[in-house]
Amino acid sequence: MTSRSWSILPIIHPSISRSALIHPTRIQKSKIFSTFRPDDLKSLDHKDWLSPKEVLKIFNSLRNPESVMPVLDCVSNRKDFKPNEALYTQVIIKLGQARMFDAIEDVIQRLKIEKQCRLSDVFFYNVIKIYGNVAGRPERAVETLFDMPKFHCWPSVKTFNFVLNMVVSAKRFDVVHKVYASAPELGVEIDACCLNILVKGLCKSGNVDAACQLLDEFPKQRCRPNARTFSTLMHGLCEIDRVEEAWALLERMEREGVYPDTVVFNVLISGLRKQGKVEEGMELLERMKLKGCCPNAGSYQEVLYGVLDSGRFGKAKEFMCWMIGEGVSPSFVSYKMMIYGLCKENLVADVVWILNQMVEQGFVPERWMWRRILQTIFPRNVSHTDIMEK
Repeated sequence: MTSRSWSILPIIHPSISRSALIHPTRIQKSKIFSTFRPDDLKSLDHKDWLSPKEVLKIFNSLRNPESVMPVLDCVSNRKDFKPNEALYTQVIIKLGQARMFDAIEDVIQRLKIEKQCRLSDVFFYNVIKIYGNVAGRPERAVETLFDMPKFHCWPSVKTFNFVLNMVVSAKRFDVVHKVYASAPELGVEIDACCLNILVKGLCKSGNVDAACQLLDEFPKQRCRPNARTFSTLMHGLCEIDRVEEAWALLERMEREGVYPDTVVFNVLISGLRKQGKVEEGMELLERMKLKGCCPNAGSYQEVLYGVLDSGRFGKAKEFMCWMIGEGVSPSFVSYKMMIYGLCKENLVADVVWILNQMVEQGFVPERWMWRRILQTIFPRNVSHTDIMEK
């Protein structure tokens, strides 16, 4: 072992004495080194030269996240240390899993100062994901995006859109425009996904009119709106009871050659349900099939809820039969609404049918349902004697 390899070992942990260095078995019992397998410990202690793969193997074997930074200090002080993206990615991931976010900050600062390692967009994408999804620090994710050119790295469209969607989901609408406006400086070319994120953000913030105006921005950015664009706008309009305008967007889709998908139709059916337009919703369900778009369980369920909301329980039963015939199972909530409504109208035979369907689907009727059914079959004005005679 070289004199240098002796000199760097105390960096790992101040509690390791020189006597421990003389006896490797003691090192294995120390708090930090107990995170290694014996073979990996031997590689770190006694080899004069470590390849990048061997260094990665050491970090992969760490079980105690608190040892990541001391071991990084130890390895980086070796003459044969060759910093690379794979190593720092592993360090960042380990620290992120342990929620050691301050340590991640230290690593980033270290990389910024030393400038010994060339980093790619993939590395920063991982860092940004940790800040956004694990740490709950969207502002640090934005700062990391803006700092990427300082590392001579430019964000991809994927990374840029991830940050933009993050701030929209966090309802940081004051930051959304700042991120979007930075695209030219960061060398990012705006795409349809980016504009769709902006549409979602404007709708979430209640600025639906501005979101609709963004449709005119697509051709300026050499993009085309897609089904997701229109479904997001339609949902925003239906939420504020502007269903007619949502219908107009469906017509615009067809004129511009954009194929409406199941989500588009489901949004419109839901909007019609809110307005109590049950028949129109059923017609739209049929129109979906004619357009070659297969309804899903949500499509049928929205129509069924509309019929139930209108109090037409006989019609709801017919629609349920049709649903089941199409291989779609009604929801548990639907059965609850049906039992309550049918009992209210004293349609005992239909109640029994609904009960049987529930059981066949694997649903267990709740206690209040049984009580309600029994009250319907045996009304209070019927005496005990009459019930026994029947």
